[in-house]
Amino acid sequence: MKRTLVIGASGGIGAALCAALADRGASVTALSRREHALDVTDEASIARCLGALTGPFDLILVATGVLNGAGHPPEKALRALTPEALAHHFAVNAAGPLLVLKHAVRLMPRDRRAVFAALSARVGSIGDNRLGGWYAYRMAKAALNQGLHSAAIELARTHPRAICAALHPGTVATPFTAAHAARHPTVPPDQAAANLLAVIEGLDTSATGGFFDWSGAPVPW
Repeated sequence: MKRTLVIGASGGIGAALCAALADRGASVTALSRREHALDVTDEASIARCLGALTGPFDLILVATGVLNGAGHPPEKALRALTPEALAHHFAVNAAGPLLVLKHAVRLMPRDRRAVFAALSARVGSIGDNRLGGWYAYRMAKAALNQGLHSAAIELARTHPRAICAALHPGTVATPFTAAHAARHPTVPPDQAAANLLAVIEGLDTSATGGFFDWSGAPVPW
């Protein structure tokens, strides 16, 4: 992973990924909404930021996301659903990473291994859903997983050595999860970053289109 691109680099996991990649000797290009006005809900900003880059990148990581859609916390019941939260979650958590991939394909090498990965979440698994609730977040992450799976099929036609994957980082101790992590074991961002990079390093083309947790284990759809 000599040349890497991290989208969402100012967040807890994104910043830790940038630091871990740099420690491994990778050349890191870091983009974020805070520093570069890259808004994954605004395709024009994605096109502007990625259009200014010259590839190829061996690894492109999207570490963006929201838990509180349109300012609303995750829903505990159907009565808490709002169209605003549903639309916001879908825009940030599902459509955003796919729009990044749309504009990132030209930055990926065709003649060697390349990885495009986006942070998903285990709660986006339909097969693993035994508690209910968290409707908008679950739905958006499930949609992201489907989008990445479809994109992997298309990408294989032009980039036969490319790997496209959804990754669940576990519950990471960041402001992003602070209000919702009380009953879940957490890991610090630097450990989460190390876990994710180890998973990425272990993926081969047979894994493209897959959904994996922080240990490398497949997550059910």
